Amino acid sequence: MGEHEALWIDREYDRGRAADGLSRYAELVRDNVAAFDGSWGDIAPVTFACAAWRLAVTPSPPCVRRHRRILSVACDRNPWDGTLTAHALLVSPLPAQLTASREWWRDRGWRDWPQTFGQYLEPTDQDLTRSPFLRTTLLIDTPVPLGALPPAPGGPSDTLADTARLAVAVLVKELNELLNPIIRRLETAPAPG
Repeated sequence: MGEHEALWIDREYDRGRAADGLSRYAELVRDNVAAFDGSWGDIAPVTFACAAWRLAVTPSPPCVRRHRRILSVACDRNPWDGTLTAHALLVSPLPAQLTASREWWRDRGWRDWPQTFGQYLEPTDQDLTRSPFLRTTLLIDTPVPLGALPPAPGGPSDTLADTARLAVAVLVKELNELLNPIIRRLETAPAPG
């Protein structure tokens, strides 16, 4: 899995870092039940799924891992109609309009995303004293289908962690269907210039 998917759940890490030896994510859910306030018994699974997602992507390292091109993925309830909207920020090559001619560079030594072992990084403060950086990104805002999400629980229960884990797994699957083709294209496109 991993490098071939936009997102994946690192189950081995989850088990290995759990105090109970079962699931670090389940421990996070139990320790942060208040994160689900406002979702109990909701007719739509959106608020619950978004809370489950935030708990999965905020610890360091996160329970949901991401492709090296993905800087972040957030899920929110759309205030217009209550649907689920995902917001993904991806590292992108320079657009063709900037690579067709380099006259705008004017020998300033523009640099792209710094990389270490294939991972995209923020330039350091020291890097920024030496040369300018033009780091392009794609911002993807997309609705996410709700059909496979589990219903929001009526309140805290012994199955809360399992329901949250299922919501995260569904979101990973749906987001992979949306993001994998984009990432494949970014990874296989010929280098500019």
